[in-house]
Amino acid sequence: MPSKFRHIALATAGCATILASSACGSGAASAQATAKPTPVQAISARDKAEGAKAHPQLLAEFGGAETGPQATYVEAVGKNIAVQSGLSNARGDFTVTLLNSPVNNAFAIPGGYIYVTRQLVALMNNEAELAGVLGHEVGHVAARHASKRQSAATKNTIIGVLGSVLAGAVLGNSQVGQVLQRGLLQGSQLLTLRYSRGQETESDNLGIDYLRRAGYDPRAMGTMLQSLANQNALDARLMGSNSQVPAWASTHPDPASRVRAALTRAGSNASGVTNRDTFLTRISGMTYGDDPKQGIVEGRQFTHPDLKLAYEAPSGFYMMNGTRAVAINGQSGRGQFTTGPFSGDLDAYVRGAFGGLTEQGQQQIDPGQINRTTINSLPAAYATARVNTGQSTVDVTVFAYQFGADQAFHFVTITPAGGAAVFDGMFRSMRRISAAEAAAIKPRKLAVITARAGDTVQSLASRMAYTDAPLDRFLVLNGLSANSRIAAGQKIKLITY
Repeated sequence: MPSKFRHIALATAGCATILASSACGSGAASAQATAKPTPVQAISARDKAEGAKAHPQLLAEFGGAETGPQATYVEAVGKNIAVQSGLSNARGDFTVTLLNSPVNNAFAIPGGYIYVTRQLVALMNNEAELAGVLGHEVGHVAARHASKRQSAATKNTIIGVLGSVLAGAVLGNSQVGQVLQRGLLQGSQLLTLRYSRGQETESDNLGIDYLRRAGYDPRAMGTMLQSLANQNALDARLMGSNSQVPAWASTHPDPASRVRAALTRAGSNASGVTNRDTFLTRISGMTYGDDPKQGIVEGRQFTHPDLKLAYEAPSGFYMMNGTRAVAINGQSGRGQFTTGPFSGDLDAYVRGAFGGLTEQGQQQIDPGQINRTTINSLPAAYATARVNTGQSTVDVTVFAYQFGADQAFHFVTITPAGGAAVFDGMFRSMRRISAAEAAAIKPRKLAVITARAGDTVQSLASRMAYTDAPLDRFLVLNGLSANSRIAAGQKIKLITY
């Protein structure tokens, strides 16, 4: 069974992320920003044991560890910056992992475990930026932010990464609505901490200090934060939203002020190595975007070549592919596609999916009668339950398909009462794909090329493996503007098949 559809329970309360997606207050945070730095404590035996226990679970949650020369390079840079923290002078005390995830993310946990996704690495433009991001995450651990914010632990999910999982207009902010939100998203969740703005600022500053100690240009922290802000703005536009708060900025100072603060801290006359060409050469060839082994999102179409299935989201909706579920988002509803244990009884499977939508001790949702049908030759079962959240009434639908004697998949959707039909076309679109269709699906790759005389941002952008916004994607990927001039011999990143 592909890793996307395995189920594990995560409880890694020490996890920090530069892309945290939760709100925070500002009063205590402001004081925290000017507080005296916390003395660094060496990695303890307890930290090592807890980190070792959480490590395999985190790998499963984020698509597994990459191997090969790119992973070896990221590991070397990560260990080099990690020893600047004072947690340990031994590079061998740190485990640095390049994750096979199409989401921009990085985090660290006590015990010397540091993680960054291939997607975030692809957004970087030099080695100093990579070191800066990893240094920021190590800074959270060195400053013991996890223990300080333990009481603020909150669940973060593949849909939650985009901001509000289910709009207040659909669910409201009632306790019932919040419980239902969490239940809907149990297919892929990670227990992370809600760090204060002051703590994020402290980690930025620590990362900058580590860069300086390691001989890197400390301004790389600011340029990387700018690239993150630009990528988030582009993602929001592509998803049809111009008001989305960047996930990494929601607990942090606003993006512009955070970039300014980082550049000011580094100093306008700062110097140091960036190793730009070395970095670009070493990351060339990485998978970019979705890994076909986890399924591919192309606009409204989701195709999984290993599972040999495909479906199409409704018009106006967008999808985000996670390790164990696909999020489906639109103004008129939300949902996800995932799986669960199946023993051959579709009715029981549907009831089990409803049972997973509420927490222990809460009243479970009664789906009532389970309806049976056939969709594109697939046995299917579904039910819709109307739920009063306390502030609004919603319809929750589970639509399941049998793909084999011990294999089933399902959608869970939630809409305002009476609006469940918006997903009917998606439910009917589920189908098997042929071996030929599966074989035709190719991953996108990050290619680093050397510009030639006459190349422009426009001519190079036309070579991007995208039909939508190729120029915008190219500019953000390379940290360029539409007016940037390309010099012959300059290394440039492209996304190709």
